[in-house]
Amino acid sequence: MNKPSLEELKIERTESSGSSSALRWLLLLLLLVVIAGLSGFFLLRSGGALEVTTVRATGLKAGAPQAGTVLNASGYVNARRYATVSSKITGRVAEVLIEEGMAVEEDQVLARLDDSNIRAAWELARAQEVSTQRGLEETHALLEEAELNYDRQKQLVRQNLTSAADLDRARAMAVSLAARAQRNQADVEVARRQIEIYQRQLDDTIIRAPFAGIIVAKNAQPGEMVSPVSAGGGFTRTGIGTVVDMSSLEIEIDVNEAYINRITPDQAAEATLDAYPDWKIPAHVIAIIPTADRQRATVEVRVGFDELDDRILPDMGVKVAFQEADEIDSGTTSQRGALIPKGALRRDGSRDIVYVAVSGKAERRAVSARDYRNGMVLIESGLQPGETVIVEAPAELADGVEIEERKE
Repeated sequence: MNKPSLEELKIERTESSGSSSALRWLLLLLLLVVIAGLSGFFLLRSGGALEVTTVRATGLKAGAPQAGTVLNASGYVNARRYATVSSKITGRVAEVLIEEGMAVEEDQVLARLDDSNIRAAWELARAQEVSTQRGLEETHALLEEAELNYDRQKQLVRQNLTSAADLDRARAMAVSLAARAQRNQADVEVARRQIEIYQRQLDDTIIRAPFAGIIVAKNAQPGEMVSPVSAGGGFTRTGIGTVVDMSSLEIEIDVNEAYINRITPDQAAEATLDAYPDWKIPAHVIAIIPTADRQRATVEVRVGFDELDDRILPDMGVKVAFQEADEIDSGTTSQRGALIPKGALRRDGSRDIVYVAVSGKAERRAVSARDYRNGMVLIESGLQPGETVIVEAPAELADGVEIEERKE
């Protein structure tokens, strides 16, 4: 039996290796085709354009404030009209008719005090007035009789039918009763005045609102003692409640005297409450108090709100930006400049520029700009209201580059 040679035992791999290499090249080619297809798809979808965010420039009409902030200060909301309402007399609280947050009208009853003692005195004074009135009526009747008797005595004396002494007694009686009638009339007047005094004391037991407003504090409860002055240690209240006139809200600011020359009466301002930092409230300077605090080196400035809102509350913290307004001819109606967000303004060397979206391309514009308010800038030249400016864009944005707009 012939032994196989080594050449006969070798495995033939030439055909198998060639098939594997071809398969690898085929897979690589398919991968390249897929990548190229996806690239072409995204290229066709974007059109090769840069995606940017755009906004439309708004116009600033004549009569609108073209202002920049000249001073920032902080203060507090204060009410010019507020009162802690108390009684005019010391007494025990019988009824309280208010709660915090309640709206009240002028002269509305807020509370009542115990009036039992004063009412008893008032009723006694009325009884005394009735008694004196009856006494006056009795005296008038006696006076009328005495005057008739005096007239008869005069006739009898002329007829020598009675003595002069009887005439004198009749005259004296008439004069005495006339004087008594005058005294009784005075007593009636005194009794009426006494009734008025007790009536006022009764009225003082009813505590009323001095003006229309909102109750911000309720300080007393039924059964407690209340007094217009502090008395009885810590057991006597000095007020029933506190009412605030919300229509009198304004801002009080202490401005450093070094900067007071930047503020003038009626100057425009913008207030921002600490509770609502994104809410800009138009305001104006009411008055600059003509005195300075030598210890703090400040001058008090009163700032009024152009429009009040229920969200504005007393003692809220507030920041105020005082504005510097240009003189504007109110007789014209033409637009003066364009407003755009600060994010649309760019610097190119020493120049301010913006990119404007025109027919699907970015157009570079040199502009003249200055700060306005609320994160906006005023473009005084180089841009017209209504044009579309680019706010956000990739770093490769340049003049003439094709863009795809995404509205903000």
